[in-house]
Amino acid sequence: MELTLLGTGAPAGLPRPDCPCAACASAAGPRARAATALLVDGSLLLDLMPGVAFAAARAGHSLGGVRQVLLSHPHDGPAVEVPAGLPQPGRVPDGRELALLTGHRVRAVALDSPGTGYAVTGPDGQRLLYLPPGAAPAGLEEPAEPYAMVLLDVVGRPDALARLRAVGAVGPTTDVVAVHLDHDVPPGAEARRRLAAAGARAVPDGTTLEVGAYEDVPDLPRRTLVLGGARSGKSLEAERRLETLPEVLYVATGGSRNGDTEWAARVSAHQERRPGSWRTVETCDLVPLLRGGGPPLLVDCLSLWLTDAMDSVGAWDDAEWADGGERALRERVRELTDAVRATRRTVVAVSNEVGSGIVPATASGRRYRDELGRLNAAFAQECEQVLLVVAGQALMLKG
Repeated sequence: MELTLLGTGAPAGLPRPDCPCAACASAAGPRARAATALLVDGSLLLDLMPGVAFAAARAGHSLGGVRQVLLSHPHDGPAVEVPAGLPQPGRVPDGRELALLTGHRVRAVALDSPGTGYAVTGPDGQRLLYLPPGAAPAGLEEPAEPYAMVLLDVVGRPDALARLRAVGAVGPTTDVVAVHLDHDVPPGAEARRRLAAAGARAVPDGTTLEVGAYEDVPDLPRRTLVLGGARSGKSLEAERRLETLPEVLYVATGGSRNGDTEWAARVSAHQERRPGSWRTVETCDLVPLLRGGGPPLLVDCLSLWLTDAMDSVGAWDDAEWADGGERALRERVRELTDAVRATRRTVVAVSNEVGSGIVPATASGRRYRDELGRLNAAFAQECEQVLLVVAGQALMLKG
């Protein structure tokens, strides 16, 4: 089964008309994207876009062989013109299957938002799933057979990909292609990096893909360290790296700090943006979690783990520090990094980068800064990937 992506952008296209944002300003030439529309084997058209016949011609195809046009979502604004010669577009009721004379079968998939998803089986038996913008499947059954290709709004609805993975509809060999791309993510390298972290990719408008052909998408590294200063966006970056996975254990090392309303507000903000399928545990006892099995771990953060470790060895008292406290802390850090080296779980850890700021005025502050620098360096040594987040922008340091 052959699939041509006549457009890969959001319904308004990219750049959006009259939008002055930085993402739209940089979405020029090959980075521009028309509204998403898919041509399957030259006979099935999924969704319409302005200038669809010209887009097909640019991709080296004709719409003369199209026997069915299906719409997946309500279109805002002026109605899209149906080119002469094309059948009138329609939608298949949820759960119903449409058999085409070309040998394709199209089943309508129910969604959690207005619209319809389409599961297409080609004459060769290959299967693809196409979801409209801002939508995720509803009422999925497990276990499901993996699709060869899935096309969906990875950026806008990462939880949709997580749901599909949870029931087995997306497997290790499924080609996940991001469509309905909007100006939420700057096009180019940043978009590629975010999609790769989700095990997905994007292709330019006009690309023809063979459904079932293997595409090498980098796997999520087993161990990742995300560094950054205060309010840099490091926690959000760490969460993005796992948001398309069905299960994640969020390890909060800061505790609840009863009575601290400002801290409670911070914790609440973090909790509200996490997927509902994630579990949370509040602990600084990281070694047993790293040595055990289970879903991926998101540790937020190592700097608070270090505070707890330094408290436990009396690091703030010079006499205790000199009388075994420093040695005990080194052993705690070594035990942690050894567990990171040996872990079989996927781990994304967050830590503060404090070495570039003002030198602390107190001896205890300088001690903490130095020990955090040593911890970050030792942890990073055991990670396949290390990122530094500055002003919300992630810079790859390793991997």
